[in-house]
Amino acid sequence: MTTAKSHANLFVIRALTYMMFMMFAMTTDSVGSIIPEVVKTFHLSMTAAGAFHYANMIAIAVAAIGLGFLADRLGRKPAIVLGLILFALNSFLFAFARSYGIFVILLIVSGVSIGIFKSGALALIGDIASSTREHTSIMNNVEGFFGIGAIIGPFIVARLLAAHVSWDRLYLIAGAICVLLILVALFVRYPRPVKISQKKPDLLHTLSLLKSPFVLGFSLACFLYVSVECAIYVWLPAFLKENPPSSAFLAAYVVSIFFILRAGGRFLGAWVTARWNWTTVLMVFSLAIMLCFLGSLCGGVNAAVYLLALSGLFMSVIYPTLNSKGISCFPKSEHGSVAGIILFFTCAGAALGPLAMGLISDLCGSLKYGFILATAFSVLLFLGLFYNWKANPTSALLKSLDDSEYRAEDQPHSRG
Repeated sequence: MTTAKSHANLFVIRALTYMMFMMFAMTTDSVGSIIPEVVKTFHLSMTAAGAFHYANMIAIAVAAIGLGFLADRLGRKPAIVLGLILFALNSFLFAFARSYGIFVILLIVSGVSIGIFKSGALALIGDIASSTREHTSIMNNVEGFFGIGAIIGPFIVARLLAAHVSWDRLYLIAGAICVLLILVALFVRYPRPVKISQKKPDLLHTLSLLKSPFVLGFSLACFLYVSVECAIYVWLPAFLKENPPSSAFLAAYVVSIFFILRAGGRFLGAWVTARWNWTTVLMVFSLAIMLCFLGSLCGGVNAAVYLLALSGLFMSVIYPTLNSKGISCFPKSEHGSVAGIILFFTCAGAALGPLAMGLISDLCGSLKYGFILATAFSVLLFLGLFYNWKANPTSALLKSLDDSEYRAEDQPHSRG
């Protein structure tokens, strides 16, 4: 392949990866707009309606840890295409669903498909990066497009409802985009992994990776981060209804502002992490997040509406960088399995974090106590990233893998 064709092919692969993340974020991050409609249509309790969030997240988590190894065993392209085909077919079935139970089943299948193709896409990032530093930069861009999808999805739902069209048409739109992505994926050249793993990629091998302190450390950090992030878009609107701030405008748009700052900050994060030491960046940004939450508790609801929206800017760089460095601590032949484990903890945080906040709020009689728990999560996250900055335990390992896994001469391409 000529250099010009190679660069064009790499551009298409990156664009395809970015669009995949944007496409599925349109559905997963629209749940907050969909749940009120589901409650009204099927006369559900909030607990039952919450299955639209929990069922999808749990399915992604189970598929990620149980099937993430497919990206290492079958190859990136087959795993991604398999997941996308399942997602597209399942999305079109939403048009025929009429009952709450069928919708939940479809959301579970959707989660399984996302777990498969997202693990493959995360593993692919290692194959197209030229260093662990570039890996982190690409990951921030990828999550930036995820952030864009998180803005577009609720907007589409709002427009559909305003036009008296059912919210499930969002899945038809996502399915149509997915078909285009499948066609591109089938014909683009994918880079092949540099080395073949000596260990057979399967579920047992994936579970054996949990013994690694690096896998556990980065996975737990992602769990804490997502628990903090979900506090904003899952519970903040309800908290502001319970305790209205003086600014009605900010109360109405605080989550949208948060998502916009998070998306924009991730593109900024790609630039920042390419130029400054990632351990310092994470430590400083996690400190800022902790201060935003502490300031919200001390300053009351009028401070919270500003500070919690602002926290989106500081949150932007945390997850993609943690995810990238966790995956980069392992050879490329294990990136699918490691990505699956981290994705499992991510989705566990997305499900269990808001659940714990809801439980403690019910027990204590106010959502304020749920945000005290979220603040505790932010403190633990900062302490972990402060230790990471101070001790820098991955420095030697990442340097070694830069030399062994990311040499320019080890970047061959194939159609596999």
